[in-house]
Amino acid sequence: MKHLPTLTERPAALQERVFKHLFEVAEIARFTSEEKELYEASLKSYRDLKNVIDTAFDEGKMEGKMEMVLEMFADSLPTARIAKIAKIPKIPLEQVKEIIENHKK
Repeated sequence: MKHLPTLTERPAALQERVFKHLFEVAEIARFTSEEKELYEASLKSYRDLKNVIDTAFDEGKMEGKMEMVLEMFADSLPTARIAKIAKIPKIPLEQVKEIIENHKK
C-alpha cells in the first residue's frame, strides 16, 4: 500500500470493488488544485442535475396519482372506495381527500 501513489496500473490481485474505490480515491488525492476544482465543479453539476431529474420524477409520480384519483372521482366512485383502490400505489386516504377537494375548487 505504501507504493500506491507510484502505481500506473492496478495489479490483478487488487481488482475487487473495495480496491477499485481505494484507487479512485487515491487518484483524486493526486489531483492538482486546478484539477480538484474542476472535479468538484463537475461533481456539483452532476448532483444538481440528478436532483432535478429525481424531483421531476417524483412530481411525475404525484401527477399520475392525482390523475388516477380524479378519474375515479369523475366515474362517481365514493371517496372511501377511491381510497381503498388507491392503497395499491400507497396513496393515503387524507391525500385522496385533498386531491378531490382541490379538484372541486
